[in-house]
Amino acid sequence: MPKSKVRKKTPYAPSPAATSSTAVGGKALRPSPAWYPIVMAAFLVIGLAYIVVYYMAAQSIPFMNSLGSWNFAVGFGFLVVGLGMAVRWR
Repeated sequence: MPKSKVRKKTPYAPSPAATSSTAVGGKALRPSPAWYPIVMAAFLVIGLAYIVVYYMAAQSIPFMNSLGSWNFAVGFGFLVVGLGMAVRWR
């Protein structure tokens, strides 16, 4: 059986633009400000707390009782905003 040809491979060296994960569209991405994770965590906690309070005490809170199932939209709205912020956090 004939032996296959051995090719010489050049070592892989990625271009500097490919290694820079901070460049998107030619703009350098800066880190998030110090208040960003605090606000993000606040949205997540408020959303979770709102849903828990709705389950536990919706009958005794007049505005929650009048909203009915829309309380889920409010609670999950806060959670979605918090998760959206988490995705963009650097």
